[in-house]
Amino acid sequence: MSNFSFARFVAMLRKESQQMRRDPLTITLVVMLPLMQLFLFGFAINTNPHNLPTGLLSADHSRYERTLATALQNTGYFDIQTFNSEHQADQALAEGDVLFVLEIPPGFARAVDRGDHPSVLLDADATDPVAIGNATAAVAALNANLQTVPVAPPFNIVVHARYNPEQITALNIVPGLIGTILMMSTLVITTLSITREREAGTMENLLAMPLRPIEVMLGKIVPYIGLGYVQVFLILGVSSLAFQVPLRGSLLVLLLALGVFIACNLSLGITFSTIARTQEQAQQLAQFSMLPQMMLSGFMFPFQGMPGWARAVGEFLPLTHILRICRGVLLKGNTLAEIFPNLWPMALFALVMGVVAVFSYRETLD
Repeated sequence: MSNFSFARFVAMLRKESQQMRRDPLTITLVVMLPLMQLFLFGFAINTNPHNLPTGLLSADHSRYERTLATALQNTGYFDIQTFNSEHQADQALAEGDVLFVLEIPPGFARAVDRGDHPSVLLDADATDPVAIGNATAAVAALNANLQTVPVAPPFNIVVHARYNPEQITALNIVPGLIGTILMMSTLVITTLSITREREAGTMENLLAMPLRPIEVMLGKIVPYIGLGYVQVFLILGVSSLAFQVPLRGSLLVLLLALGVFIACNLSLGITFSTIARTQEQAQQLAQFSMLPQMMLSGFMFPFQGMPGWARAVGEFLPLTHILRICRGVLLKGNTLAEIFPNLWPMALFALVMGVVAVFSYRETLD
């Protein structure tokens, strides 16, 4: 074995440096990934959300209603808006537009004046127990204060945890895992589809065929839709048997939504595969896209706890919408009309990514 040569080492170092400069995409991802992690964890993540959307449904407008609404608002956890009907309030709670509904019954002021100690109901969306945990604790503390201060109105606030009365964590996590597992599997598989053929040398045969880009894209995507549905039935079966996750809505509605979500990931993966030149670059792009989806979708941290800019970004991510749909259909029994506000953004995302993939497809090896 020859002795170490500094000249040969410098030559090898120069060669690797030049090769690195020819791969700006990898360098960009390596630099951007830790920066994105810092910003997401530092600014966007908050496990103690405030100003949670809260509906007020009152059948008795009085000074006690204003006192109670102001007291809840002053805790910092509730952002109160008024509803005119019980149907409107229930629909907002079912679709996730509000996390709480405060219901004040008829004759409430008269009952308070008579000293009957009436109760008001605070319905809470318990599909995400972490998001409402501190807020319900603040209500319990407020309730205690109302009973110990002599000048306070003598009434009780009863918290009713809907959709997940026992606030079981698995009923929140498992529906979220359905979308997360599908995202990781389908995205990674299709991200490697074209780059794998390019590196294996079979891309020349594909380009020699009389195929248009749209035909290539669909041919790459459609087989994996069936594979995605196999995963769906497997996950749903295990969720029901092992974790007792209920199915309160329509299975067909859930399968439709999951099909659109699978199409989102497959079209995004094909887009990455057309942009990347190597499988390593494709994998890096997939990982770069999965991190913000998991952080900003409401899967790992409460969506309402994030600042406005982070929620705005989260609204563009397919995982955000499929999490709401899965929790809504499984735990709330949401119908197609109720999930539609989260269904069409995913369909639009899949369409846009499909168009980008077609235009990014290179019909040459250069």
